[in-house]
Formats: sequence, structure tokens, C-alpha cells
Amino acid sequence: MTVNGQSRAGDVEPRTLLVHYLRDDLELTGTNIGCDTSSCGACTVHVGGESVKSCTMLAVQARGEDVTTIEGMATNGELHPMQQAFMECHGLQCGYCTPGMIMAATSLLAENPNPTEAEVREGLEGNLCRCTGYHNIVKAVLQAADGGTNGGAS
Repeated sequence: MTVNGQSRAGDVEPRTLLVHYLRDDLELTGTNIGCDTSSCGACTVHVGGESVKSCTMLAVQARGEDVTTIEGMATNGELHPMQQAFMECHGLQCGYCTPGMIMAATSLLAENPNPTEAEVREGLEGNLCRCTGYHNIVKAVLQAADGGTNGGAS
């Protein structure tokens, strides 16, 4: 598979979940393990351009795929616009859900580049945050969708 633009190969136990392969074998610890039941979304990554909860996918199922983790979002030292928006809009508190939220939000904008607030909330409903109340997360997604020009107002 290709992970964050780098070809990666290796032998894994067939039962190894993608989240454990990323964290344990590749040492990409930005992908968090939150619940092991696919309820929280903290482990969300992109596989073939689609958001996937990596605790629900075996590593061998990603064979031949392009996988992007939160570590692969920045380019040449520049934050991805979604990462920048989360920072500017204070879309995090403890930060544990943030990598998964950012991955889900960028996937949402790839499918719907100009969502309403309600569409953002619906699009992120599979990702849980226990700290923020979601207001600033939604604001950050709307700001990223708008190119950062109006602070998330729609």
C-alpha cells in the first residue's frame, strides 16, 4: 500500500486491523484508537480517497490502496486548509478526536464543497467529541469550505 505518499510493504498477521498496522508497524500515532467498536471515529483515515474508520478494516484489505493519515495532510510544512481552520476556529480542546474529525471533514468537503451547517453536522455524525459541543468544529469546516475568508459564516 501507499501511505502518505510512500510505498509501504510488509508482512502482517491477517487479523491485524489497519489502525494497529498504522500505529504499531508504521509508527503513525496520529490515528487514534478511541473505542474499538467503530462508534467514535477517532481512527478515521482516507483509503482510496474515502473516509474509513480504520478500526473496522483489516490491514490486508488496504493492499494496493492509497492511505492517508493525519500525518499526510500537511504539504511541504504547510498545514492543510482544514488543519488551519481547526486551529484558527479553536475546533479542538483535548485534541483526541481532532485527527479523525479532520479526516472526516476533508472527505465531506470533497463530496460537498459548499455544505450548509446542517450538512456539516450530519456529515460528521459518525465522529464523536466529548469536549467541544461541536460548535467550533462546525465553524472550522465551514471556514475551510469557504477558503478561510469569512470565519465560517454562511
